Amino acid sequence: MKLSVVIPVYNEEESLPELYERLNEVTTALAALDWQYEYVFVDDGSTDRSIIVLRELRQKDPDHVNVISFRRNYGKSAALETGFRAVDGDIVITMDADLQDDPREIPGLIAKLDSGADLVSGWKKTRHDPISKTVPSKLFNKVTSLMSGIKLHDFNCGLKAYRREVVDTITLYGELHRFIPVLAGWEGFEVDEVEVQHARRKYGKSKYGARRFLNGFFDLVTVMFVTRRALNPLHFFGRIAFVLFLVGMIPLIVFFIRWISGSGLHIRPVMLMGFVFVIVSLQIASIGLLAEMISSRTAKDSTYAFKEYHVRDLTEPPPTKSRNAS
Repeated sequence: MKLSVVIPVYNEEESLPELYERLNEVTTALAALDWQYEYVFVDDGSTDRSIIVLRELRQKDPDHVNVISFRRNYGKSAALETGFRAVDGDIVITMDADLQDDPREIPGLIAKLDSGADLVSGWKKTRHDPISKTVPSKLFNKVTSLMSGIKLHDFNCGLKAYRREVVDTITLYGELHRFIPVLAGWEGFEVDEVEVQHARRKYGKSKYGARRFLNGFFDLVTVMFVTRRALNPLHFFGRIAFVLFLVGMIPLIVFFIRWISGSGLHIRPVMLMGFVFVIVSLQIASIGLLAEMISSRTAKDSTYAFKEYHVRDLTEPPPTKSRNAS
């Protein structure tokens, strides 16, 4: 068995040497059990000395340290997606580079996979973050669990374990990394969670603000549509249009019956309201049809500009091909 650890990095120069040493403590023990391992560090356009530190780590341990560097900051989803394309392991671990995720949790995550899960998400039951992050996070997790049907306490924990089939199936872009368990669950994979320790940030400061939680709710709606697992766009907009069409047609039918019965036809506010509802319903139905046509097209994988690419014997990324292409 081979273990791949994917680590997005953004301005974490102080944390990287210590993270590498902590990882080695765990992987050395796994190597004694005949595990092979690799680290895939994806530098997401850091502006500090992170890439220099990563180069030093690769020079120190070229057999296990792989380094990918973006020319600019694309975001965590892009970093994870690129790391997933590069892995060579049967089991994939993702974790943050800020030392708040403990590598010593890796054996527990693997054990949970061995019990039958395809994806295991960490649950930071006790968090060492300010209340400005913990309260919105709890609300976000509850809403996401309710809307997606995936019963987890912590969707956005960076510490996760995957079987290789999961990372080969899902596609990340934008900020969809928050919904990896949702994407995997809707693809039919077994999703589980395990409680993990959460440490206080040792160096630097958080790269995420409170606005990411508002963005998260919009991203959840995106996931509901683009995965085509919860509700097709035409079904969603079509139901709204159908209700509005019925509400608009009722007064129009009443006035039409009165007109053909000889009562005369006079412009009434209710009649105008009926026309407005019918017109709006047709517009909403048209939006749903357009969204359905767009979502049915196979999207090409996003491409990123690399400054460096050192993964095993490769010095440049392999040709990309959409995983959804038939």
